[in-house]
Amino acid sequence: MKIDGVSKSFGKTVALEPVWLKIRRGEFLTLLGPSGCGKTTILNLIAGFLEADKGEIFIDDELVTQVPPHQREIGIVFQNYALFPHMSVTQNVAYGLRTRRISKAETETRVREALDLVKLQDFADRRPKQLSGGQQQRVALARALVIRPRVLLLDEPFSALDRNLRTAMQVELKEIQSRLGLTTVFVTHDQTEALSMSERIAVMSRGSIRQIGTPTEIYDHPQNRFVSTFVGDANLFSADLLRKTAQGARLGVGGTTLDLDTYQDDLPDPGPVTLFVRPEQCTLTAPDQPGAITATVALSVYQGSHAELHLDCPASEDGRVMLRVPCGEAQDAGTKVGLALPQRGPAIYAKEGGPE
Repeated sequence: MKIDGVSKSFGKTVALEPVWLKIRRGEFLTLLGPSGCGKTTILNLIAGFLEADKGEIFIDDELVTQVPPHQREIGIVFQNYALFPHMSVTQNVAYGLRTRRISKAETETRVREALDLVKLQDFADRRPKQLSGGQQQRVALARALVIRPRVLLLDEPFSALDRNLRTAMQVELKEIQSRLGLTTVFVTHDQTEALSMSERIAVMSRGSIRQIGTPTEIYDHPQNRFVSTFVGDANLFSADLLRKTAQGARLGVGGTTLDLDTYQDDLPDPGPVTLFVRPEQCTLTAPDQPGAITATVALSVYQGSHAELHLDCPASEDGRVMLRVPCGEAQDAGTKVGLALPQRGPAIYAKEGGPE
């Protein structure tokens, strides 16, 4: 599937800047971003519920920009499931086949296969109100799959589920999608969900795609400050870029000097910069350790497998740093500590933050 220069405005409000996006056949791609960033607009444009102001949309190399929604052969699972309350599970799943005038015998076969796929064989005669949230979500998924769509669109389908059920449904959906080899576009604002389910992620902000890549690329090599801070936890330090080096840069930060090996192709000019570091990249040391940044433990939060230490740190842009340590290494509030920053992995951004 290809989205070629598609844009959309509502009056004077720009909902989507021109977007170019190629989605491989069978790929699971996630549109990730905050509310109002344009991700659902892209979904509705693909489905045909909205008409693009400019640009073209192709599915399997077929131009579908002017094709009505019901002729695009797209399966959709909405945030609220949109089930018909007066219909049984079987009738809900069969609805799309009936509107396509599929024979009764084939409809029965395909509905049975779809219910088997989502493990709802024993609930075929129930009404939606007799089902749990997870079961309703499965019905909506079966209804989308039964038409054998060319593309599956998912608009935050797990947002109404509790945490444990949400995790279980993520695993089930990914298994079904992989088994069917179905091209899937998934919309969410949940970064953990995107990282765990996607083959690629398109991170969006203010109607634009800010970065596209695998979960590892997005998390380990964010290309701008917005992606750095939106995906995963981030510590931002005030620093001075002293000079660029063959490997990266020499920085002054927190009263110490750091030679940094960075993945970035383009670095800011020497001067005040922001140093971005993941919590797991920081190491707790003694406060007098050479090269360490001084900090004071403000709060220790037990997380089961580890503890999160929140530190008061003058070198941080907002005065706070968070890092994760084994529970046995947690420190009491008020303890003076040192913070060692890594020489590989962090990113450097211009002090004004660069593009958001």
